[in-house]
Amino acid sequence: MRQYKPQANAQKKVYYSDRFYEKPSLPKESLEAFPEFAKELELLSQEVKVLESYVERGDWVAYVEPKENKKALAALKRMGYEILSEMSAIDYLETRHGFEVFYQLLSMEKHHRMRLKLFLPEGMELESANDLFRSADWSEREMYDMFGIRLLHHPYLKRILMPDDWSGYPLRKSYPLHGDEAAQWYEVDKIFGKEYREVVGPENRDAARIDRYDTTRFARMGHEVPYGEDISLGEKETPIRYQEEGGVVIVEKLTPENSKQLQERK
Repeated sequence: MRQYKPQANAQKKVYYSDRFYEKPSLPKESLEAFPEFAKELELLSQEVKVLESYVERGDWVAYVEPKENKKALAALKRMGYEILSEMSAIDYLETRHGFEVFYQLLSMEKHHRMRLKLFLPEGMELESANDLFRSADWSEREMYDMFGIRLLHHPYLKRILMPDDWSGYPLRKSYPLHGDEAAQWYEVDKIFGKEYREVVGPENRDAARIDRYDTTRFARMGHEVPYGEDISLGEKETPIRYQEEGGVVIVEKLTPENSKQLQERK
């Protein structure tokens, strides 16, 4: 079980440090056994300074300085890596005070994949790759939305998943798993107003929550009763019907006798 740590003003500090499982790193192979990648490294090194390069599970990986990300991407595109299939970031704010940003590139002609990486210190801005790869448009907006990484010269840098006025960046490890106070009251404040907080109550952010006597939710199969009725003393149950009488010939009929209802989360 994780040690409890106070989470007041959680997003203003990086408190996340403990992990249940540390995933082992994949072995890094030298480029000496991959002459094609070695040649491409030589070409890339003529354009930018390559800090580290190796092969990981058959993919060529190269680290560059963050200020040279666009120059490196342009060089790789000229070398045949014409598809940017994925890009994002990893939060290393506590251990290294920044993010590891990666670009996953694909060459259809060579049938090669390569991964361009860079380490971006917290607060530093990154040049947008949108004009080189159109697929970077939404990926960069998502990276800004989830991690707070700003992309210079992006044509439309605004949140893509969260509302424009959302507080914080949900994929940072300092972001509470169930959201902060602003997240718990966001929809209530937007739809009804803050004066209705006591009437509506905070948003339930536990997707696995089970309450047998909750008649204000939809997940009550077999217990259809009027909305808000108190059934804690004498519960009225409606027989469960998964299929119409006779069912479907090729589908095994599910009955209440061979079904199971969870009473609590595992």
